[in-house]
Amino acid sequence: MIDDRIVKQVLHESLLNGGEFAELFVEDSHTTSIVCEDNRIEEIVTGKDVGAGIRVIFDMRSAYAYTNDLTEKNLIALARRVRNAVRLAPNEQDVLGGTEIDLTVRKPIIDMVISITPDSIDTGKKISLVRDTNEGVRGFDKRIRQAKIIYSDGSRKILIANSEGLKVEDERIGTLFIVQVVAADKGIIQSSHESIGGFIGFELFNTEPAEEMAKKAAHRAVIMLEAEMAPAGEMTAVLSSEAGGTMIHEAVGHGLEGDFIQQGLSVYCGKTGERVASPLITVEDDATLPNKRGSFRFDDEGTYSERTVLVEEGVLRGFMYDRLSAMKGGVSSTGNGRRMSYRNIPIPRMTNTFIAAGRSDPQDIIGSTSKGIFVKKMGGGEVNIVNGDFVFEVSEAYIIENGKIKEAVRGATLTGNGPAVLKEIDMVGNDLGFAIGTCGKDRQGAPVSHAQPTLRIPNIVVGGGKM
Repeated sequence: MIDDRIVKQVLHESLLNGGEFAELFVEDSHTTSIVCEDNRIEEIVTGKDVGAGIRVIFDMRSAYAYTNDLTEKNLIALARRVRNAVRLAPNEQDVLGGTEIDLTVRKPIIDMVISITPDSIDTGKKISLVRDTNEGVRGFDKRIRQAKIIYSDGSRKILIANSEGLKVEDERIGTLFIVQVVAADKGIIQSSHESIGGFIGFELFNTEPAEEMAKKAAHRAVIMLEAEMAPAGEMTAVLSSEAGGTMIHEAVGHGLEGDFIQQGLSVYCGKTGERVASPLITVEDDATLPNKRGSFRFDDEGTYSERTVLVEEGVLRGFMYDRLSAMKGGVSSTGNGRRMSYRNIPIPRMTNTFIAAGRSDPQDIIGSTSKGIFVKKMGGGEVNIVNGDFVFEVSEAYIIENGKIKEAVRGATLTGNGPAVLKEIDMVGNDLGFAIGTCGKDRQGAPVSHAQPTLRIPNIVVGGGKM
């Protein structure tokens, strides 16, 4: 993408005012997006974006700048602007810029196999996929009033080089498909959505057909139209593996990111080695999983992707770090340095975060519950990472009576405290269901997935319209 001679010169110039570390991040991305709404194709967009960012770490702080102009002259000028932001006392200036940097290419140790690259598929076929899905949703039930179908794919080629001599070149390919449905009848409105995607090509639709996910979204919206209001009060909740892992991502995952820990903004501060969950609970973040939405070969700082055990059998073992937070903590990066694009500085982010599967049969979990609520699909929510308090919407739920799943209920919410709920879980299923999303933090979006097995929480506050 850029000649090694220029890369070395950029890194050399970046450190002439001192600093511990310099980094060049270069990106060349291509994207396609197709949106169908109101029964017509509203948007077909293809785009290309090329740019570079330069970072210098000094005194545990970062100076950063980016550009769309990748000419040698401009990159050198950008490096000089970044170095001019470095402010160190004379005796702190370890001028690495005067040292020759030898670049060593880092080779991947895992692979993400792509069978059908999206750019090999004709745009007309992608449009047909979107249109056919829209027709299937619309024709599912006359009470379906709105449908929005979104297809997107992208290829992101990156180059990362730093003053330690590391050089990484990589390509990331992603495909995403989203179905949003609104059903209405007799003054009641219910919405539903399904999404699939990952570090994967067009073969995504061979394993997860668009037609099936569209039917699932439409069915949920219609079922919830017919449901009674959920009961309110304290009760047992069984969360299906299909619920999607939203709770573990929001109520637990963010609190285990290194920058929040170091800023004292997490309920898990100072608790390493302590029991923070039921002995049945193990929490992992794993960017090495094949073709998941949060997977990659290298993070956005060139660190190898890793499997990180955060909570092991209820005991807090560690946190997720990027380079800067790892430097501050005196530890190694866990490969969680991520950025939305070359315009952004890397920060600690989750990848594929999940509660590991347990030993209980999911049917036994339901069968041993005399009364409660079965949460099949979670919705959005809010979490206070400082104290762990959360409120989550429930998209699809059913009453449990005498170990049987009964009638559907709508309008439910779950309210509680993340660490407290983790300690109370008394059954963990041997299944594991993944969902995908785009996680927002510091005005940056990052593709992620999250998962959980079937879980039972003996006592949690359920909000609803029926007392």
